[in-house]
Amino acid sequence: MLQTFILSYKLKNTYRVNSILYSIKQLPIIKKILPDRLYKSKALKIIGNILSTLIEICSIFLGKFIYIYFCIFCMLSLYKIDKADVFLHLFFFLTLIGSILNTYMFNPTKDKYYAMMILKMDAKKYTLSNYFYAMIKTFLGFLPFTILFGRMVNVPLWICISMPLFVVCSKISYSAYILKDFEKTKIAKNENNLSKITWLILALFLVLAYGLPYLGITISSGSWIFFFLISFVCAFFSIRQILSFDQYKQIYKQILTMENVYAVQNASSTQTLKDNVSKQIELDQNLTSKKQGFAYFHDVFVKRHRKILTKAIKKQAAILLLLFILLTLFLLVNPTIKKQINQILLVYLPYFVFILYCMNRSSSVTQAMFMNCDHSMLTYRFYRTPNVILGIFKERLKTLITINLFPAALLGLGLAFFLYLSGGTDHPSNYFILIFSILAMSVFFSVHYLVLYYLLQPYNANTEIKSSTYTVVQGLTYFVCYFFIGIKLPTVSFGIAMIIFCIAYSLISFALAYKKAPKTFKLRI
Repeated sequence: MLQTFILSYKLKNTYRVNSILYSIKQLPIIKKILPDRLYKSKALKIIGNILSTLIEICSIFLGKFIYIYFCIFCMLSLYKIDKADVFLHLFFFLTLIGSILNTYMFNPTKDKYYAMMILKMDAKKYTLSNYFYAMIKTFLGFLPFTILFGRMVNVPLWICISMPLFVVCSKISYSAYILKDFEKTKIAKNENNLSKITWLILALFLVLAYGLPYLGITISSGSWIFFFLISFVCAFFSIRQILSFDQYKQIYKQILTMENVYAVQNASSTQTLKDNVSKQIELDQNLTSKKQGFAYFHDVFVKRHRKILTKAIKKQAAILLLLFILLTLFLLVNPTIKKQINQILLVYLPYFVFILYCMNRSSSVTQAMFMNCDHSMLTYRFYRTPNVILGIFKERLKTLITINLFPAALLGLGLAFFLYLSGGTDHPSNYFILIFSILAMSVFFSVHYLVLYYLLQPYNANTEIKSSTYTVVQGLTYFVCYFFIGIKLPTVSFGIAMIIFCIAYSLISFALAYKKAPKTFKLRI
């Protein structure tokens, strides 16, 4: 088994190094300096291996630090009860959620596909060796941060040490449950394709995690001992199930299909996605438009693809309305919580940068535009002329802003309403700042992703992402937005600053798009 792990690790590392070298080769300016025979360069391979090692270390520690700090530690200030109990409470329920969402064993990844499907490595040896390696990484990654942040809120040291072990035990127990279920049903579970019931359970856990402490209900140290012992006993018997299970090959034959493995990285290679998209396209030949020129072309596209463009927005609006109703009822039933909600709304506006980032559909809409229009049209020379590119760019920007503004406006009005309901403010401008800053953030993301698409157009004819710069900028956008979660600033000052920034960013982006897009908006090889 050790030999299998070493071989699989070398395979994964080789793939990672080659991916790093390819990404470096795609960076502007640098790609002109690096030699064409990039993969034969020993010096660059050494650099690639160093970066690969750093990535492996970051995968162990960085994600856990961000997770505990932002999702647990930063949230403690919202509650006025014992911080140690809240820390344990949040960690407990979020661990249950993570055990289902991130099993590792049932995640279809490229390295598993290459090892078991292409190279025909022994499925059981590969799975067990890599799974227990992943559990070791999980324990080591959580340990320093449960001790660091746990001790900062006076959680006993021995409980801090037991917390990473609880994570491992929970994951092992759930994985064993899935294996047992496969023996009965012969249907493999893909953690990236969860059922509606599972999502409802996860939503319930999330509500219990952040909602119960408001009611003064938490998991105490005594309760933690009880749940930890249960998880430890379950994991003890689950390990036997995992070790004795002999149908890993059958499981991975179902999970490691091209559709599953490339579902995220390569949308075009998944026939399932294409079929789903095709079903949502309106093929009525009577669809037309009264507009002319570029506006006509775009308007017909929007009408035919309105299900794709608006489906997620309608869901967001429905969820927001439901949340607003529940929160309104909660405030009416528990008036004592009004002061806390009021304080949150007056200093936590930066938090909504990340929420708007998650809500904004511009990235998926631009992908749909490419998949259903541009990947074919860009093969024609006339479609790449400045007048055509800039004409359609204007129409698309109007559509994107309109689509994203609907849920954003609902969110902004809802926040202003809750500010009033929770006690109001001495400065009426706060109401307007809340609404317009949320709208400005929505416009920002609409502009940002469309300009990014036109300036870096990352797809080739098969809709594979071939631009490492595009990937890097997307990653930076995510981390910057995530960073705002932990920031507290007065609504007026942050809101005004955000509105000014969004206007300035939009103007600069428009200028860049009009100047550069005719040269950069083309199919990648």
